Amino acid sequence: MENYNDIQQERPKLNPFLSVWLHPKQTARYMINDKSIGFVILILSLGYIGSIISGLRNSEFLADFSPWILLLLCVIIAPVAGIIGTAFSALISWLFGKLFKGTGTFSDLFKGLSLAAIPNIVLIPFYVIWLLTSPETLIDQNYMIGTHWVFWIILMLITVVVSIWSFVITVGVIAEAHQISNWMAFFTIFIPSVVLFILLFVLFFVIIIGLLGAGIM
Repeated sequence: MENYNDIQQERPKLNPFLSVWLHPKQTARYMINDKSIGFVILILSLGYIGSIISGLRNSEFLADFSPWILLLLCVIIAPVAGIIGTAFSALISWLFGKLFKGTGTFSDLFKGLSLAAIPNIVLIPFYVIWLLTSPETLIDQNYMIGTHWVFWIILMLITVVVSIWSFVITVGVIAEAHQISNWMAFFTIFIPSVVLFILLFVLFFVIIIGLLGAGIM
């Protein structure tokens, strides 16, 4: 019993919102071993608010909605989108990780992959300010005039950096959950992405051929 207590005391207590930036593997293990599904959903909800609100760019069909309504919709949709999206990613990573003899479970990957949403939290204040102060330039970027383009370039750079860091975290999480190398984790992501691209391309090609055939007839 004393040994167990010693182990519990030696286990580092991390703040995933901070530690994941520099220590994704260690943070992933902490999430898998010590954090509840409720905490995972909290991370996904916050992260997907940033992801969804940044996705409002060039969404002209939403131009008639009030900025406050759009913000409310982002908050409401975020938890559902986060759970569904992460569950799908966890399932794919779990299945393809088996190709490299990965040992992670679906639950391990679901908990760990929630960490990839954390960088998107950084986007929230920037895009909320943009949405509430100049919604027309966010939703329809044809309105990007005057000095707005400087803000747009800066925010696009931040968005790109956040996306790259989310990918780095994803690779680290899969490597830790499956107990495989980073390269194997990378190909666990790369292979299904290629397969999905090919399937979508074939489907698109078949639809185009079908439409052309129907037009000829």
